Amino acid sequence: MYLGGVDAGGAVLDVACGSGRHLRLALSLGHTAVGVDRTLDGVQDLFSRDGVALIEADLENGRPWPLASRRFAGVIVTNYLWRPILRDIIGAVASNGILIYETFAQGHERFGRPSNPDFLLAPGELLDSVRGHLVPIAYECVTLTGPKRVVQRMAAVARDHRWIIDPPASLISRNFDAASRDTSCS
Repeated sequence: MYLGGVDAGGAVLDVACGSGRHLRLALSLGHTAVGVDRTLDGVQDLFSRDGVALIEADLENGRPWPLASRRFAGVIVTNYLWRPILRDIIGAVASNGILIYETFAQGHERFGRPSNPDFLLAPGELLDSVRGHLVPIAYECVTLTGPKRVVQRMAAVARDHRWIIDPPASLISRNFDAASRDTSCS
C-alpha cells in the first residue's frame, strides 16, 4: 500500500536488502531499485537484471554513507537498525519521496532476537527520528504474530510528496494492515 506512494518509475532504495524481497517488489511495480547490504549473497540473481543497482557495503563500519549524494523516491528499511546512519537514511528520501520503515522495538526481547537494546527502538523513537525532516502519515508500535514480534513501523513523506495535499482514501480510513496484529506494544 505505501509503496504506491513512490512516483511512477521512481527509484527505490532498499537498505540492508537481504534476500531482495523489496527490490523484487519495487521492480514488479515498474520502479528502478538500489539495494545495499554488507553481503549480496541473497540477491545474486538480480545482478544482471535491468533497473537494479546493488552495492556491497558494511553500513556499520564507520565509513561514510555510500549513497551520500543520492536521493530516492522511496526508501525501505525492514528489520534493521543502526542508529549512526539513521540521519543518512532519512536524508536519502527525495523531496517528493516516502520512507517506509519497520524494525524491532523494545518489548521484542521477550520473544527472541534481537534482544540487545542497541537494536531495539525505544518508545516513539522512529517518530522522533523524522521530526522536522519528514511527515509521518502512518505509525504504530505493535505486537505481531507469525512469528511473534514487537515492531515500530512508519510511513513518512517528504514536504513535496503528493500525499501531503491529497492523501488516498485508503490512508484516511486506515493505516497499517491489522490482520496479523496481536496486541499493542507494551
